[in-house]
Amino acid sequence: MDFVSIRIITGDVARLVEFYERATRVRAEWATEDFAELRTAGATLAIAGTRTVPLFAPGSARPAANQSVITEFLVDDVDRVHRDLTGFVTDFVTEPTTMLWGNRSLLLRDPDGNLVNFFTPVTPAAIAKFTR
Repeated sequence: MDFVSIRIITGDVARLVEFYERATRVRAEWATEDFAELRTAGATLAIAGTRTVPLFAPGSARPAANQSVITEFLVDDVDRVHRDLTGFVTDFVTEPTTMLWGNRSLLLRDPDGNLVNFFTPVTPAAIAKFTR
């Protein structure tokens, strides 16, 4: 089995796509006005509008209601990401911080309030974990 994507349901697809394009420097591929994907080497971030929810099960997902999932992006330089997003991101949860497990992490909220973590491995063990 392969993990392929995570999908965020939003009330404003264009706004969220614009945010993630700027934050990740990845251009989205639009399938419809209600669905776009940002593809990276490891997985895809899908962003879908509320009109797509009934295709799966009416009422099964609500936009801007996430309180438990953190979407994470491995980046070369988390401090550069922080500098690039300062003035654009309105809700930094934590500034770049080196965590006990060896990643330097930047935690923020996207425009819908979803948690997003950009991180760079900085200790030998963390670097080894993400070396392919």
